[in-house]
Amino acid sequence: MPLIEGIARRDRLVVLAGLALAAALAWLYLIDMALDMGGDMAGDMGAGSMAAGGAMMRMQAWSVTDGLLMWAMWAVMMVAMMVPSAAPMILIFARVDRSRSGGRPFGATTLFALGYVSVWAAFSVAATAMQWGLQNAALLSSMMVATSTILGGALFLAAGVYQWTPLKYACLKHCRSPMAFIMGHWRPGGWGAFRMGVGHGAFCLGCCGVVMGLLFVGGVMNLAWVAAITVFVVAEKLAPRGEWVARIGGVAMVAAGVYLLASP
Repeated sequence: MPLIEGIARRDRLVVLAGLALAAALAWLYLIDMALDMGGDMAGDMGAGSMAAGGAMMRMQAWSVTDGLLMWAMWAVMMVAMMVPSAAPMILIFARVDRSRSGGRPFGATTLFALGYVSVWAAFSVAATAMQWGLQNAALLSSMMVATSTILGGALFLAAGVYQWTPLKYACLKHCRSPMAFIMGHWRPGGWGAFRMGVGHGAFCLGCCGVVMGLLFVGGVMNLAWVAAITVFVVAEKLAPRGEWVARIGGVAMVAAGVYLLASP
């Protein structure tokens, strides 16, 4: 019916606008940090420096505030990088929830999205801890770029090999099949929506978490590098034959890793 179709279309636009706003604000936050640094974020992989919340990160023992700022930076970065590729899943969830509940899907959809983001917020704790450990080992520059070709090569090799593993493809399959995931994991109610979001986030983490380690190779505050990884993640999840994007990308990562390890 035209009325029902109009309502459904309006719901999709509202959800899409909310997702676009969240991603845009996250990217604006990262750009603002880059501008505050005064560094060239489009420079080469070894250039620049890193800041959190407008303050230069000191190469010394972190305070609790330093740790929280770095976690916040990672969490916002994950929103900027992962929400675009999760948008189709969230939109389909909103549509299915409306058809099942008969009401407006915004509350449940928000909880689904929060569940998804919570997984990447937890990942950000691990990323912050990894940064702290590498920095203490003097393996990172102030911009969080690996200063060791061995470390950079190892991260590329790990990401490239993982692209060919069964776990990677099991997780990628769920990410590329939103309707199958929703039909197979449906849980009613607000708590059910949140749990579904966490479940989808877990598959997404299994698909892309290892690739995020490459941020330490190109520089976490190199926005061109961050954008390149974002585009790759979107392509392998949403492009036709995206599984081959993942495989070919894996080969390129392995080649880059071998090159770095063979470098003097």
